[in-house]
Amino acid sequence: MSMAVGGGEEGDPVSEINTTPLIDVMLVLLVMLLITLPPERHAVNLDTPIPPPPDAPPPPPSEMEPIRIQIEQSGIIMWMGEEVSRPELSRRLQIEGQRSEQAEIHIEPNRRAKYGAIAHVMAAVQRNGLKKMGVIGGT
Repeated sequence: MSMAVGGGEEGDPVSEINTTPLIDVMLVLLVMLLITLPPERHAVNLDTPIPPPPDAPPPPPSEMEPIRIQIEQSGIIMWMGEEVSRPELSRRLQIEGQRSEQAEIHIEPNRRAKYGAIAHVMAAVQRNGLKKMGVIGGT
């Protein structure tokens, strides 16, 4: 807020616009806009396993080696250390999904990898019917 000092006599009209009511109206409109905006929702629907009851015996250890899928910062997908394309990844996941005993899938994304690349791999794993999937801390 500002205050007129000196210059005119008391009772003279002021030639400056009082902006306080304008700012109040703008703040109210801003709050109303923020309240009415819908929240953004980005999600990949995954079927997560239901934990066993506390008194259940632990599952037998799997004899199969887990499949490591690494996602590089540039979006390159590595299957057990070998670079694969997205169609090749889907083909390999389809083969793994048809086996009677499925190996665990360990997804290891680079911490700077784009979310879209990680979500694509996770959705491809689920789409091909693989049930044992885990995300390992990014490098």
